[in-house]
Amino acid sequence: MLTRVVRSVLLSALALSGAGCGYIFGDDGVFRDRSEDYKAAQELPPITVPEGMKSVPLREIYVIPPVEDKFLPQGEFEVPKPTPLSAGAGSDVVRIQKLGDASWALIGVAPGQVWPQVRNFMSASGMQVARADAQAGIMETNWLTVEGENLSSRFQFRIEQGVQRGTSELHVLQMSQAGGDKPWPETSDDPAQAAEMLRAVSQFLADSADSAPVSMIAEQGISAGGRIAMLEGPDGSSYLQLDLPFDRAWASLGRALEEASFDITDRDRSTGTYYVLFTGEAEAEEQGWWASLWNSDDDRPMVGESFVINVQSISARAVTIQLRPQDASTPFDNRDGQELLSMIKGNID
Repeated sequence: MLTRVVRSVLLSALALSGAGCGYIFGDDGVFRDRSEDYKAAQELPPITVPEGMKSVPLREIYVIPPVEDKFLPQGEFEVPKPTPLSAGAGSDVVRIQKLGDASWALIGVAPGQVWPQVRNFMSASGMQVARADAQAGIMETNWLTVEGENLSSRFQFRIEQGVQRGTSELHVLQMSQAGGDKPWPETSDDPAQAAEMLRAVSQFLADSADSAPVSMIAEQGISAGGRIAMLEGPDGSSYLQLDLPFDRAWASLGRALEEASFDITDRDRSTGTYYVLFTGEAEAEEQGWWASLWNSDDDRPMVGESFVINVQSISARAVTIQLRPQDASTPFDNRDGQELLSMIKGNID
């Protein structure tokens, strides 16, 4: 009798064991191959969005920027040497620029990195954020008591896309509290306070540049891929379009020419004209001593030539920059112009 009971228990255990293995490893088991399951999936109706809500499709986080240079070089194609994205920035991450009474900080990182660092600066300084618009790149403080001043002040930080891709500009606007709330002025009520605040936030950005986080909202809202592009005119000649007012474009071009191996021999601001001599010194330095042994002057036919560079306003915030030989009899094709304009383009900030 005992033997019969033991045999029944063993048979039952074997049956359960076999069923368990099938449940785990069989065609219907837990660890079955699911690669073909999608073929048996049922088609369901689209999800109904509740009234008052919007359906936004999935999209790329990083938007592909438009192509700036919309032309092909004329003649036989040669692969050009790459132009630095911001050749004029050098090793300085943050530089304060000044033109007349206006000053701003030129920062060698994208706006999406500057935005959270400005917020960190305000938090570390004990300033409260009264308004923040990441897409517009604007951050404003509450009224603050400034040491040694009778009136309270508040400040507006405005982050803009820099001239070159991957750079930013930071502008600080100050307003004094007089007669209650009022719209922000065009220029600071106290330029000295604004300049001091700009120096403070610039130093903070320079000290924390290596650990800057990124705000994707600010990056998408502010960044536009740079404010300078090389275009082609109706006659096939190349020129630069720079989205800056004339006064600032004129000053920026002067600095860029010196960085791009040009000697300025004369200038006429009333007509927007620079007279320059191309020396090619920076180009030779980049090639190095060894490469210079194998390169002759024939490889750089434009060295020692004089050119006229003209700046013309096309709107209140945009200019064109055109280049031509000073001597009309000098051999000059559009490819030469493109090479020189590319050098200038990479150094404008």
